[in-house]
Amino acid sequence: MTETKNFDVVIIGGGPGGYVAAIRSAQLGLKTAIIEEKHMGGICLNWGCIPTKALLRSAEVYHLMQHSTQFGIKAKGVEFDFSAIIKRSRDVASQLSGGISKLIKKNKVEVFDGRGKLNGKGAVKVEKDGKKIADITAKHIIIATGARARILPGFEPDGKQVLTYREAMVPETMPKSILVIGSGAIGIEFASFYRNLGSEVTVAEIADRVLPIEDAEISNIARKSFEAQGIKIHTGTQVKSLNKGKDFVTASLEKDGKISEIKVERVIVAVGIVPNSENLGFEGTKVKLERGHIKTNEWCETDEKGIYAIGDVAGAPWLAHKASHEGVVCVEKIAGLHAHPIKKENIPGCTYCTPQVASVGITEEKAKEQGRKVKIGRFPYMGNGKAIALGEPQGLIKTIFDEQTGELLGAHMIGAEVTELLGAFLVGKTMEATEADFMHTIFPHPTLSEMIHESVLDAFGKVLHM
Repeated sequence: MTETKNFDVVIIGGGPGGYVAAIRSAQLGLKTAIIEEKHMGGICLNWGCIPTKALLRSAEVYHLMQHSTQFGIKAKGVEFDFSAIIKRSRDVASQLSGGISKLIKKNKVEVFDGRGKLNGKGAVKVEKDGKKIADITAKHIIIATGARARILPGFEPDGKQVLTYREAMVPETMPKSILVIGSGAIGIEFASFYRNLGSEVTVAEIADRVLPIEDAEISNIARKSFEAQGIKIHTGTQVKSLNKGKDFVTASLEKDGKISEIKVERVIVAVGIVPNSENLGFEGTKVKLERGHIKTNEWCETDEKGIYAIGDVAGAPWLAHKASHEGVVCVEKIAGLHAHPIKKENIPGCTYCTPQVASVGITEEKAKEQGRKVKIGRFPYMGNGKAIALGEPQGLIKTIFDEQTGELLGAHMIGAEVTELLGAFLVGKTMEATEADFMHTIFPHPTLSEMIHESVLDAFGKVLHM
């Protein structure tokens, strides 16, 4: 018989939510276990956030070398080694995954290699390859099983011609042409990567604009930039079918009732995710699902006492940093600390395409829908000395403030390194800073961060360099 092991906290899933929850739990003196069948760090570290950024970095360097004469540098015969680019991406992921395993060991978290499933009140059984390898009991069980790519009927990936994000990260050869279905963060990042390396890229989006959750003004600027780079964009367009041939895939596109066809070597399907909430043993519990996501309260508690859920499996936004923060909040609440629930309006969104897009808070459209009186500031990259010196003069910082209170409602940006610049706005929103706090802050010169200052000044009629 398998020996039953007892813990204070057991986490099912070792992604950015699960492993962070495990580390914080152990730090707080709770006897902790984590169950992970594949790779510590989950999809984000192994097949998502990290390896895609490594790919994008290689593409950015190649793109920069192609335009080196702008900086007075002559570089002839610049080429890329596609297999080496893919290998670097995998090496980066492996390095960080190994680092997470060391952190888990350092914090004395016990790891079970397998799949976890509820097995009665306060109990979890761990299985691998259909065989039970452990029985575990715990007062607190945290579900952190993440999500997977959504597959549409008729668009099933074959790993060769039709790909999800996972196959798109490790192709054997560089495709000459690609259709990306979906223009959210995942779709646009792959479109940007392959286009920078020379592929003919087409993007089909069913919504009326690319990056549809972003502020409309930023989305429109992004589209113009993508099209200037040679990406063909079809919005308000549905991909009706894919017909696979020997060397090409023929895609049928419908817009305004009219059908057109394009031929491409590869298709990347990036139409959202599906939560991994099946086969977790919820039968006989009070755990509730909403469209496959586990329903929780602000403390990540389900309706079943002692069972919690964090990260993608618990609902939008499907972001690694949201999962990690939920893990900390959940465990600190369990430990009796004065935890602070997440404010979803303070969760940042970042897309690492070229140019980058980043945002926090509500959009201009949403503010107006809410009937708010707002002050909106804008500052273009063209007005910033550091941006011009970097050779990155295209972009915009947009800020939205409540006219009456001066509260920062939203910040929306496009341009070089906006994913880094966003941090200043995140601190401001968390601290409930007003326009005065931003105005009285002395930003270093010359930096891109000065545009944060100028956009706030512009919202209140005090802009200096425009």
